[in-house]
Amino acid sequence: MFLALRELKHAKLRYLLIGVIMVLIVWLVLFVSGLAKGLSSDNASAVQEMKGNYVVLQKEADQRLTRSVLSANKTEDIQQLSGKKNAEPLGVMMTAVINEGKQKKIDASFFAISTSGFLAPNVIEGKMITDDAKHEAVADSSLKEEGVKLGDTIKDTASGKSFTIVGFTKNQSFSHAPVIHINLTEWKTIESTGAFNAVVLNMDDKKAHALQKKGSNIDVISKDEALKGIPGYQEEQGTLLMMIAFLFIIGAFVLAVFFYVMTLQKMNQFGVLKAIGAKTSYLARTILSQVVVLTLCSLAISIGLTYGVAAILPDSMPFYLDLSLIAGCSALFVAVSVLSSLLSLYRVAKVDAVEAIGRAV
Repeated sequence: MFLALRELKHAKLRYLLIGVIMVLIVWLVLFVSGLAKGLSSDNASAVQEMKGNYVVLQKEADQRLTRSVLSANKTEDIQQLSGKKNAEPLGVMMTAVINEGKQKKIDASFFAISTSGFLAPNVIEGKMITDDAKHEAVADSSLKEEGVKLGDTIKDTASGKSFTIVGFTKNQSFSHAPVIHINLTEWKTIESTGAFNAVVLNMDDKKAHALQKKGSNIDVISKDEALKGIPGYQEEQGTLLMMIAFLFIIGAFVLAVFFYVMTLQKMNQFGVLKAIGAKTSYLARTILSQVVVLTLCSLAISIGLTYGVAAILPDSMPFYLDLSLIAGCSALFVAVSVLSSLLSLYRVAKVDAVEAIGRAV
């Protein structure tokens, strides 16, 4: 570490330029990762936040929540087989609503649930509706951006039904639209047949697999599989993850080239150090120490820049960055940086002390 720090201090400009490049690469990776996480949440947070771990859909629905139709009788049969405490019906409807006294249509999704069951979301403002409440709903707080407030009445353009907003939830969106939760009683006035889209299960793997064998014309899938069935979810995430992967690959090549060129420039010095007794392992630790120090400093600056940009982003741009995402990206970038220095380490290991001294002389 002593030699590594001495060299960093001696060649400030050279290492500063490498540090700037590393900062920009990490900053871009973190920013794109935050956008990917934000888009994921904006598209499917209502499903992601569900306390259930399995979803029962119609067999012919191709694992898509919005295509599934389970009749009232079928829903009842599934609940009987699963145990009513472990299975709750879910109705989903994409629609548009109008705030009372205004003409602008707002895209939204209705989620019909048992408000006393495990599917009930957490209310951050106002109150939760009850199972027998009429003409009441709780909505995602993103509707506030459209001017909707507690006590406002919204009208469903499809059914003509009106609901008073009595509470707001957080992180409850579906297909990039805020979710409005209503009870099962109000759902029956919208969906005249009484059918549901799914039954959400809260049980272990063994019981879920047993239900798949017992039930007929149903598909029991995990919550992750249900997320992939949301229109556009898998395509969005796949595109952004590919961008992140390419950024890491490009970063690895750029850093490998920089470290290798700098190593070539110092071959004479490495040869002299070997001639006076320095071991290859010591020189390798020196290079690795420089790489790790540069990487950690770059990570600290990049994380600060990312949070700074996130603070000024408009609310309409979905961006989400949590500690687990930062830790994962940071660990991966440290690993990429260390791997990119392997070529330099190999070159140092092969240097011939006598030949290097001859070149130096």
